[in-house]
Amino acid sequence: MADSSPVSRKRVVLLGATGSIGESTLRVIAAHPDKLELVGIAARQDWAKLAGIATLHRVPHVGLFDEAACTAAKASGRFAPGTTFHAGMAGLVELARLTEADIVLVAVVGTTALEPTLAAINARKTIALASKEILVLAGKFVMAAARANGVQLLPVDSEHNAVFQCIEGHPQAGVRRIMLTASGGAFRDWPQERLAHVTPADALKHPNWAMGPKITVDSATLANKGLELIEAQCLFDLQPEQCQAVLHPQSIVHCLVEYRDGAMLAQLCPPSMTFAIQHALLYPERAPGVESPLDFTRLLSLDFKPVDTNRFPMMRLAQETMVAGGSAPAVYNAANEIAVAAFLDNRIPFLAIPQVVEQTLQVVPQQEPADLSAVLACDAEARRLAQAQLKHL
Repeated sequence: MADSSPVSRKRVVLLGATGSIGESTLRVIAAHPDKLELVGIAARQDWAKLAGIATLHRVPHVGLFDEAACTAAKASGRFAPGTTFHAGMAGLVELARLTEADIVLVAVVGTTALEPTLAAINARKTIALASKEILVLAGKFVMAAARANGVQLLPVDSEHNAVFQCIEGHPQAGVRRIMLTASGGAFRDWPQERLAHVTPADALKHPNWAMGPKITVDSATLANKGLELIEAQCLFDLQPEQCQAVLHPQSIVHCLVEYRDGAMLAQLCPPSMTFAIQHALLYPERAPGVESPLDFTRLLSLDFKPVDTNRFPMMRLAQETMVAGGSAPAVYNAANEIAVAAFLDNRIPFLAIPQVVEQTLQVVPQQEPADLSAVLACDAEARRLAQAQLKHL
C-alpha cells in the first residue's frame, strides 16, 4: 500500500525578499506550495513591499534592517494580526536563527549578510547563499563555521550552483579547473573608445539578465565575475589557477568543469535565477521548473571567447587578488562597492572604477586577518581609502 502521509514542507527564511533574487525566490516558492513554506522575510526598508509578500504567503515573521521602517511597518496596519516584527541587525539575526526554519536563503546585498549568515550556521540551518560578498570578505571564517557545525552551504549564484551540480559525486582531486561563464555585460560589443563616454543608464541595460543596479554595473566591468571566481575558490577549495572565466554571450552555459582526463562537464539552462534557486531550495529533489527549459527544436548557438584583461581590468585585479589572498579580496570588494556607487551617482566615469580598485589595493596594507573583527576593520579601512581615491579623479 502506498504511503499517503503528507510530505513535510521545507520552511524557508528569505533575507533580501524585495530584491531581484528575492522576487525569483518568491516565484519558486509560489510554484511549489506542497514543498516549500515561507516562514520569515526581511528587507532593508521597503516595508510596503514586504506587506504584500507577507499577506500573499501568510508569513508570520517580518524583519526590516532599517529600524525606523520597522516602526512604520508595525503602525501601518498592513500586516496580519500576530505578525512578529524583527528590527535592525539583531532582527536579521533572530530571523536567521528561527527555530521553525529549515533553510535560510541569504540574498542580502553587501557585507550586511555576514552576521545573519553566521548566526544561521551556528543554529545549524541549511544555507542557500546568494550573497557572494560574505565569502569574498570572510570566506575562511564562514566555511570553517559551516564545517564545524555540519551545515550544508548550497550556492545560489547561477555559476556556482552550476559548478556544484557538475562536481557532485566526483572526487575533488579529479578536477583540473572550473570555468565560469560571463556574458560580457552591457558593453560587450562596444568599441573600446566608446567606454569613456558611457552613462549609468547605459550600464544598466544588461542584454541577458534582470538584476539590481550594482550587480548590473559589475557585469559590465566583469567585477561580478571576479568576485565569483574569488567565491568559487573558497566554496570549492580550489587554487587560484584552477578558477577561470570565459566570455559566453548567450548566458546558457553557466559553467564548465574540466577534469584531469581532459573531459568537461557543463551545466546549461536559460538565463533565469529561478533554476539555481529552485535547485538549492529543493535539493536534492528535482521538480518541474518555473521557467520553460531550453528548446532544442529551435536554432541554438553557443559562443565562447577568452576574456581580454586589458578591456576588463577588473578581471586581472581579481586574479591578482586571489593569488595575494589574506585581506586582498575584502579590499577588492569594498573598493569596488565604493567606486560603483560613485559611478551610479555620476561622480566618476565608468573607466575610473578599476582605477579606484587598483589604487586602493595598492594603499591598503596586505594582512592575514586573525578573526572576523580584523576582517571588518580591513573592510572599513578599504572603504575609507577608496573614498579618498575618488577625490583624485
